[in-house]
Amino acid sequence: MQRRQEIVEIFSTFVKFDVDRFSGWITDPKLRRSMKTCLENSPSQHSDSFWAIYWYQVWQTQSSSLAIAHLCAYLQEACYWSARKFALNFSSHSTLADYFQIAIAHLAKILKAFNPQCSSHLKSYAELGFERIIKDELRLHRETDICSDWALLHKISHKRLVKSLQNMGFKTQIIETYVLAWECFRELYTGDNTKIRHLTKPNAATWEDISNLYNTERLTRLSSPSSPVKQQTIEKWLLSSAKAVRNFLYPQVVSADSPLKEEDDDGSLLDILSADVQNSLLTQIIEQEETANLRNQQTQLNQVLNQAIATLDIESQQLLQVYYGQQLTQTEIATQLNIKQYTVCRRLNKIKKSLLMTLTQWSQNTLHISPKSDVIDAINTSLEEWLKFQYSRDK
Repeated sequence: MQRRQEIVEIFSTFVKFDVDRFSGWITDPKLRRSMKTCLENSPSQHSDSFWAIYWYQVWQTQSSSLAIAHLCAYLQEACYWSARKFALNFSSHSTLADYFQIAIAHLAKILKAFNPQCSSHLKSYAELGFERIIKDELRLHRETDICSDWALLHKISHKRLVKSLQNMGFKTQIIETYVLAWECFRELYTGDNTKIRHLTKPNAATWEDISNLYNTERLTRLSSPSSPVKQQTIEKWLLSSAKAVRNFLYPQVVSADSPLKEEDDDGSLLDILSADVQNSLLTQIIEQEETANLRNQQTQLNQVLNQAIATLDIESQQLLQVYYGQQLTQTEIATQLNIKQYTVCRRLNKIKKSLLMTLTQWSQNTLHISPKSDVIDAINTSLEEWLKFQYSRDK
């Protein structure tokens, strides 16, 4: 992948795929003009990390669609590297472009969870977040793929079924009838519990029992009067519910530069983004960026971790380089070194445990932070982000 260098490019271009390969960068004219204006107003700010935090705070305080578009452009590389890992390990499941779209579609979720006070590098944080999102999507997709409709209806919870039906746009009265039909189905049909994932359609006698129970329960359970229904109607409702659940668990991904409508080939989501930029907020962030205390702490942190890495043996340093710098998977590293994958995993965990202890001690002595379990978890996440950020600069 060709890395972007200029600030304007970093915040205004998007990955272009040719089939399933990176083929270049696509520039959005509106975002390009926006970044040029920002640099003209603040010519001394040439750090991508600065502008990432700036646009993050614009998005956070104003819910700005322009800001999230700039952040989407900024995080294209982080999303690409996360997607690439899964494409290499699960090539038969989806393509690199598929994984990329799955992750970038959840950008807002990443931004909501990000906290600048705990995580100094948005890009490294996002890369970890994208990986978690893809994992979750794979798990949900696998679950929906291996289950029959009847098995899926058995596994789904009441809350998720309601959300799935609401997501499809069903009215409250319709949702009530579908949920009641589902409850009757679950109560009377269990099938072979040893083969729950491949549960087959109920037989005629069971369908009759389900419809009879529904017609009895509807008299007291539904908020509005309704007529008796036949078993074919119950079956139709349940299949519609299963479809709604699948769509909810694994929704169709829409790219930010997709046309708004099928007949609107010239318009895209990016075209409707507003272009308002608040100079007062820009001034505030510049002041925060130049705070001497924060700079000093960041410098100390870099020195502590760089020194800790320097004390590692050569093999450990090389392992960090290929894993974080070259973005090789553990399996690729194991093949390259002619060792087992679990050996690579153990070595990496041992290295990171050593660095985590160093960072925890520094936080306790310098920042006076008590090493509680939640604090250590946060420090561990920050360490992972720092490693990704440090080694990615050399790619």
